Amino acid sequence: MPKKETTLITGSFPKTRLRRARSTVWSRDMLAENTLKSSNLIWPVFIREESVSPNFKALPGVKRYLIAELLNELKYATSLGIQMLMLFVVVNPLKRDSKASEAFNEKGLLCKAVNAIKEKFPNLAIITDVALDPYTNHGQDGLIIGSEVDNDLTLEALKKHALIQARAGADIIAPSEMMDGRIGALREILDTHGFQHVQLMSYAAKYASCLYGPFRDALGSKNCLGIADKKTYQMDPANSDEALREVAMDVQEGADSVIIKPGLHYLDIVHQVKETFKLPVISFHVSAEYAMLYYAAKEGCFDFDEALMESMMCFKRAGSNAIITYGAVRVAENLAEKKYEKLGYESAS
Repeated sequence: MPKKETTLITGSFPKTRLRRARSTVWSRDMLAENTLKSSNLIWPVFIREESVSPNFKALPGVKRYLIAELLNELKYATSLGIQMLMLFVVVNPLKRDSKASEAFNEKGLLCKAVNAIKEKFPNLAIITDVALDPYTNHGQDGLIIGSEVDNDLTLEALKKHALIQARAGADIIAPSEMMDGRIGALREILDTHGFQHVQLMSYAAKYASCLYGPFRDALGSKNCLGIADKKTYQMDPANSDEALREVAMDVQEGADSVIIKPGLHYLDIVHQVKETFKLPVISFHVSAEYAMLYYAAKEGCFDFDEALMESMMCFKRAGSNAIITYGAVRVAENLAEKKYEKLGYESAS
């Protein structure tokens, strides 16, 4: 049926009308510049020992899983199209010491978890964290000599830690401690021992942010760290040129992809890194960024799902290839239900 003609009012009108392209669903879909898929999501999860409580207050809706519990959750998560899992371990505080000894336990929690997940979900990509803060009694990411985190001594520990993770079956190793030279050191040790296929996803630009509080609470390192900080190795939030130098170093040393952390507060860094290096960039939607959405929605500021989905699209628009978010399952559910299809989001199917 022909469209009804409308009477034009005489006068001067714009020849270019951008609203024409926004007037229909099919037009908006056709012209969408970015799309979000479940395959863009990385789900960070906490695994715990029996002696560790599953619950903590700082990160609503997130829990610490026993390995068996996580395997059950993964049946659902993978059915939604989630393909990547990032593991963080929560060990009994009594196993923490100044040398991070538990990090080198080949029969420890992390190795058990990787083995169990790979047995049940062989096609699920497992990303493991190379940092010592889950295992140190001082909460720092490295080994301390005197009053400083010693860079080179920490590198030796990280090499052992990474090799154990690769032997357990990790697909991607993500060093997050921000020591100088760690990518080159890890690439060399992995290649020397026949793990050339294991990827390095570097936390290339990790800022000394206040937004990690809920994560540290979940990990059990908040009390260990106390009033200390990590400003001697994590980046100053005032700096952006330095982030490009950090990424350049890691790329030269063999990083396969880079993480920007935090993510939502540092979209300018995500964009600069993507435009400069044209390599895979991953944004970490960190614990407080996620928790803020929850609490603001609880107070009636906005709908949680809409805010979460908009945040994901912001990451994509800035240049992120993938997004690490505690809301990964919730986002995948929204995609599967096609609730936000009109906004350019795509379901796993």
